[in-house]
Amino acid sequence: MSLDSQLPVIGLDIAKKVFQLHAVDADTGEIHRRQLKRARVAEFFANRQPSLVAIEACGSAHHWARLLLGMGHQVRLLPAKHVRAFVLRDKTDALDAQAIWTAAQQPHIQEVPIKTRDQQACLSLHRMRAQLMKVRIMQTNCLRGLLYEFGVVLPEGHKKLLGSVAAALTKAQQLGQLDEAVVVSVQEQLKRIAALQEDIDTLDRRLAAMVKHNQQMATVIAIPGVGPLSASALVATVSNFATFKSGRQFAAWLGLTPRQVGTGGRTQQFGISKRGDTYLRHLLISGARSILVRSAHTGWMDRLLLRRHFNVAVVALANKIARTVWSLLAKGKAFDQARWNSTVALA
Repeated sequence: MSLDSQLPVIGLDIAKKVFQLHAVDADTGEIHRRQLKRARVAEFFANRQPSLVAIEACGSAHHWARLLLGMGHQVRLLPAKHVRAFVLRDKTDALDAQAIWTAAQQPHIQEVPIKTRDQQACLSLHRMRAQLMKVRIMQTNCLRGLLYEFGVVLPEGHKKLLGSVAAALTKAQQLGQLDEAVVVSVQEQLKRIAALQEDIDTLDRRLAAMVKHNQQMATVIAIPGVGPLSASALVATVSNFATFKSGRQFAAWLGLTPRQVGTGGRTQQFGISKRGDTYLRHLLISGARSILVRSAHTGWMDRLLLRRHFNVAVVALANKIARTVWSLLAKGKAFDQARWNSTVALA
């Protein structure tokens, strides 16, 4: 998004109830600070000349960005970690707004793309699903740990546990290892786990429906290792893939490239940086792992596994998947299965 440097800049620190504004008069240099109740923010900007409003990319930032854009203002969302460097002395709302105002005028800080309502709706489903998955894991781990105290050992893994728990309970009852109250409570726990799984499956179906109705999502799902979860999360998170100059830059944004430390003309490479969106990186690595574990390998994958540890090969494949996603969506290409199978170097 092109920004007009002639517009007056306003640093806006958003909150739940009271918002803080910071601006500097271009002619006199006078600093203007103002507090606004949440209900008065829209009215204030509706009656103000077009301005460049800088907001820290935090909770509800995309909502306010869309609202201000509709009023004719320009908006710049800034990464919170870059704004923090400009906070002077103690942290207050006024100093936060001042830091946002200062950071907005730094040309080297990359702004956060403003998400549409559809993108945020998709990501909301992902967040709810991730929370349900976390609760399900807690429930199964608790169940395994409690039964272990009675000498009943259940296998790890959700499907394996559910497939063996009934027989294990029956055997434990026959051997007198479990009281009736414990057996009944375990069965109730299993019902709760089943209910959680039904909710997760419902969200999966909704995300799959979104993929069918979105051209970009439908394009990247053809890539091996990319399913409905990865496709929907990638497209919903990245507004415009063309903002990345190359596939490597996109992979670096996801934290899938080596961390580099250089001094005196000598550069050392370490493990992956693990920067960027942890959830997206987890999805891509999981997809890459599924290919190497369950699928038939192509020639370059076999050669990679001979030279590198399995986990290193998984991350390398996740890096390749990320670059392929960028190539399809930034350049408008179609997925070429033959080129994917024959490629030796990471595209």
